[in-house]
Amino acid sequence: MSTVELRSEHARHRDRDDVSRRSAGEGVDIKSRIRLAPIFITLGTVVVAALLAWATWMAYMAAPWTRDGTVRAYVVTMAPEVAGRIVKLPVADNQFVHKGDVLFEIDSADYRIALEQAQAQAQRDGAALDYARANQDRKASLAKEGWTSTDIYQQTTSTLHQSEGVVALDKAAVAKAQLDLSRTVIRSPVNGYVTNLLAQLGDYATVGQKLISVVDADSFWVDGYFEETSLGRIHEGDQATVKLMGYSQLVRGHVGGVARGINIPNAQPDQAGLASVNPIFTWVRLAQRVPVRIHIDQVPDGVRLVAGMTATVQIDPQPAASKR
Repeated sequence: MSTVELRSEHARHRDRDDVSRRSAGEGVDIKSRIRLAPIFITLGTVVVAALLAWATWMAYMAAPWTRDGTVRAYVVTMAPEVAGRIVKLPVADNQFVHKGDVLFEIDSADYRIALEQAQAQAQRDGAALDYARANQDRKASLAKEGWTSTDIYQQTTSTLHQSEGVVALDKAAVAKAQLDLSRTVIRSPVNGYVTNLLAQLGDYATVGQKLISVVDADSFWVDGYFEETSLGRIHEGDQATVKLMGYSQLVRGHVGGVARGINIPNAQPDQAGLASVNPIFTWVRLAQRVPVRIHIDQVPDGVRLVAGMTATVQIDPQPAASKR
């Protein structure tokens, strides 16, 4: 074998050795990476879990919230103050009405007649009062001149006082008849929605009978029932976010106040006036829920507030510096 061939063979062996060493090194690197992969995965999982734990802590502790919320509103119940048959019912169920709009009218014929009778009686008694005054003046002049007795003068004076009393009663009767006549037309005292309308045209309405209920459209608020352990972080004026079931938009508001009392079962007395104390005391005590009133500041377009809706309420406490 020549010198050239020996050199070529030696070079081939050297290249094979280099390839073998590189393959061995790459194998070691791959094995090292495989061993480190579970460590990185574990570290990543721990970091994600820590972030989630921190977010959960902030949601539960830093920002009090509750799913136990309810939309509330004042409801005005209209009941007639005079009796009669309903002759006009211009509203329908769930209709929006403005303050002063007519809800229904009661037959006013009897009350109009009563007013006319009271006015006629007042005119007759007024004429009688004028006569009594004139007669009293005449008797007074005669009594001064000695042409009539003191007894007669006193009788005319007494008659005048009686007529004045009768006229006063007539004025009261006329005012009462006018008031009853005006009460035959029932108007809405608020802007709102007619709800659960059961009255029908032709029904007979009795005094005090609840006929129409109107939900005050300007009175909506939200009651959030928070656990007593969260009350220390809730203050008047704190911003609140309300999520209504069925709507993705958020309603904005602020804390208006915290209720200062809830029902205490043990405070109810028995028939003898003694306190009724439950003899059973559980070691695991559930936190009481206290109503927190949320004033509504802004309602997104497309959101319809309905009294009784379920709401989730979150309070965003203000920093201590801003409260000062």
